[in-house]
Amino acid sequence: MTKIAVIGAGISGVSTAYALLKLGYDVTILERQRYAAMETSFANGGQLSASNAEVWNHWSTVTKGVKWMLKRDAPLLMNPSPTWHKYSWLAEFVSNISNYHENTVATTRMAISARQYMFDIADREGIEFDHVSRGILHIYWDKQGFEHATKVNQMLTEGGLDRRAVAVQEIASIEPALHGKFYAGFFTPSDSTGDIHKYTTGLATACEKLGAKLEYDAVVSRIDRKKRLQLSYVVHGRLGETVDQVLEADGIVVCAGCASRQLAAMLGDRLNIYPVKGYSITVHLDDEHAQLAAPWVSLLDDRAKIVTSRLGTDRLRVAGTAEFNGHNRDIRDDRIRTLVEWTRELFPSVSTNRVVPWAGLRPMMPNMMPRVGKGRAPGVFYNTGHGHLGWTLSAATSAVLAEVVAESVPVTPRHAA
Repeated sequence: MTKIAVIGAGISGVSTAYALLKLGYDVTILERQRYAAMETSFANGGQLSASNAEVWNHWSTVTKGVKWMLKRDAPLLMNPSPTWHKYSWLAEFVSNISNYHENTVATTRMAISARQYMFDIADREGIEFDHVSRGILHIYWDKQGFEHATKVNQMLTEGGLDRRAVAVQEIASIEPALHGKFYAGFFTPSDSTGDIHKYTTGLATACEKLGAKLEYDAVVSRIDRKKRLQLSYVVHGRLGETVDQVLEADGIVVCAGCASRQLAAMLGDRLNIYPVKGYSITVHLDDEHAQLAAPWVSLLDDRAKIVTSRLGTDRLRVAGTAEFNGHNRDIRDDRIRTLVEWTRELFPSVSTNRVVPWAGLRPMMPNMMPRVGKGRAPGVFYNTGHGHLGWTLSAATSAVLAEVVAESVPVTPRHAA
């Protein structure tokens, strides 16, 4: 039976494994954490947002980044300490400004196609993930921000998205809980939200039921090629012991988030992924008053670069900011405080006395497009680098990647589904 090793059990890894299993492959997932979805797929903003498909490669981003460099509460923050990785990534980021329009349209189309894949999977496998289908409302505080959004909207509609401008009065009717003196907004009724951790762990369980083997606490240390690909990895036991293991496979798919860069180097590929830190808070709505005062419609505040998602009756996720500071997972109090204060300002009746903070590293390519396809070596593939849109795009990129694998490493016909 044709065996594929998938490295990573986040949203892209389990989505890839599921797509391969449905084609009849024997799949083993190697995950360095003890459970699925414990890194970037743990507590993100929750938006399934084709309306957030605009890539960041624009001169306005560069200008704002320079202006915000010394402002600790800025939406985008960069540690100026020089590293080759950071500055090579930034140079490639700037070189991709010329692809801003093309990549935004392509990302929009990808995000729209991903929706049906994901919803079909959730229905088929009975995965509950606090899915809320009430659209996403983008809010703008001034004319300048709204005018830029109008230009972006032309690209999103070119990509096939149903998104419309809304006046201040309509903002209030779409989400009555929202407080603020806004200029205007855009509303995307077809976008939605959900709990990425619940979905990903549910899909990991579905993969096991389909025959996948999941190896947790497994850190890949070396990859060789003999007759087949050989992955050497160390399994860390619960009592601190370690066991060396070797897995032979006909193909490897790297879906390891920010660790994909190091794994790609083992395989002879250059994958210039940079870890861009994002923060979130989960606000527990412990009484009926707080539940009524919190929004159900998902929001994106363009000025603050903050999003919200309602996760069931009793939780509100608030997330945002981008921080260029290497593989640093520290949760900074000043960044969390910004999210809490924003929540208090826009939803003054929501109690923030029980808030759970989190930080994760978004795996971003310089062109803001995921790396989906073959590596240099035969049998090597990638589905990684989705940046801030991994939750939104992974179902579609996994379906595409599975077809690429099938063309290069055909499944044994008698095992095909």
